[in-house]
Amino acid sequence: MPLDLFSRLESAGAPGAHAWFPETAFVSLLVQTAGTPALEVGLVGREGMVGTQIALGVREAPLAALVQGAGSAWRIGHVALTRELALSAALRRVLLRYVQVRELQFAIGASCHRFHAIEPRLARWLLMTADRAASTRLRITHEFLSSMLGVRRVGITLAAQALQQGQLIRYHRGEVEILDRAGLQAAACACYAADLAAYARWL
Repeated sequence: MPLDLFSRLESAGAPGAHAWFPETAFVSLLVQTAGTPALEVGLVGREGMVGTQIALGVREAPLAALVQGAGSAWRIGHVALTRELALSAALRRVLLRYVQVRELQFAIGASCHRFHAIEPRLARWLLMTADRAASTRLRITHEFLSSMLGVRRVGITLAAQALQQGQLIRYHRGEVEILDRAGLQAAACACYAADLAAYARWL
């Protein structure tokens, strides 16, 4: 089924009625504390699912899930997925392995936010998003990136300018194009390689 840009699939603390398996769409997982804007802590594309709490026997979603790249996804109801998990050890094993990868992604992201400069974090985010969008062209604004990375907009502007001056990306009117993927990987912090290693090991 189609997922529209900025549609909300889950709200933190609310019971989830469905699990979602993106095909061409990708989804941001967001956390928000009182008095602060939402911060992205995870990305889900065709490699994963939204609604992992169902695999753990929990109804309430721990995070908000917002569509950041419109596209298609498969959807299954909570009751149906719970039934299939009870019937299939193989399905249960795969989904629990994905939960493990998500936990690692959250841990890597927390360390990245705390210790790494904006420019390599931006390079990592662009690579992760491009992987899930299966495209080198991304429609994103500085304001959006500021919110997702939890930094001031001026910091995003300076980081994007540095990547553009290095001819790694081209940014114009809300669209980023990756020009040199290898160069962008070199500019990214080690967290991007750690993300890839986690997926390769567990999935």
